Amino acid sequence: MIEGKLFKKLDNDGVLCLLCAHYCKITPGNTGKCRVRKNIAGELYSLNSDKIIAVSADPIEKKPLYHFLPASTSYSIAAMGCNFNCDFCQNSSIAIISDISNKILGERLSAKEIIKGALSYNATSIAYTYTEPTVFFELVENVSSLAKQNGLKNVMVTNGYMSDEAIEKLALNIDAVNIDIKAFSDNFYKKFCKGSLQPVLNAVKKFKQAGIHIELTTLLIDGLNDNLKEITNLIEFIIETDENIPWHISRFYPTYNLKDKPPTSIENIYKFVELGYEMGLKYIYSGNIQDNKYSNTICPNCKSTLIERNGYTTKIINLKSEKCSVCNKTIKGIWK
Repeated sequence: MIEGKLFKKLDNDGVLCLLCAHYCKITPGNTGKCRVRKNIAGELYSLNSDKIIAVSADPIEKKPLYHFLPASTSYSIAAMGCNFNCDFCQNSSIAIISDISNKILGERLSAKEIIKGALSYNATSIAYTYTEPTVFFELVENVSSLAKQNGLKNVMVTNGYMSDEAIEKLALNIDAVNIDIKAFSDNFYKKFCKGSLQPVLNAVKKFKQAGIHIELTTLLIDGLNDNLKEITNLIEFIIETDENIPWHISRFYPTYNLKDKPPTSIENIYKFVELGYEMGLKYIYSGNIQDNKYSNTICPNCKSTLIERNGYTTKIINLKSEKCSVCNKTIKGIWK
């Protein structure tokens, strides 16, 4: 374990964790809701930020980030833990720590070793992903700072359930985020994620204000978060924030505590992609689908195919110097 950051001391050796939107008050000997930040004698410690549980050289499209350095490699790392407990968690074996007695696994890798690994794969970025990077904040902060010094960019794949204090610190070195908006319903967040919606929307706004590239993902689950009014409200929120933010609608597959639910209807996903376009969003993608109808980047002006994707194989066709090479429209994103 290592000394934690972003906390305030309370009376009787208590601490107030300022890292995420739970704002846990933690008494001595106990952890916050994430199970990886512990009060030891009135000081807050991170139990996971020196333990890497997963490392992989991934296509940046896997994050998914479609408007950020397309066809590049992102060196992806994770530590165990999450500040949510989603019933549909797709990485529950490393994200969900159900009890404080659960062993926090991982390999001790220094920031220098992680950077060396990224450079060995000719990666252009480091991704903090797979679990919830908010709860391994100290690791993100250390590695992202060194990554910048070595010419690497930093990306986070996050549930967005973080404090303003954390966003302010992360904005110093993070270049792009993909934020999950799991539903546009506070009841859904409380029932299925053990959190709430508003802090996530706040994070989207805060990262946008900080000038960080944003993409959003919604894992669509038939009958749970596909209410037409709620999806319409979600689309309106994205448009109000920035109509150019790419929105990914991903297909759910039975997992964790929702193994009894069927995979999402592809027709349902396509319906909401088309609704988003009708309402004015510029870039919408469907995910986790073979023979994907909406995986390419299309110019919103002339409808030319700018970037063609087949699985994780990406081909840039009509995008040059941040513009559509057919009609010269500027395409929002970070392309080099």
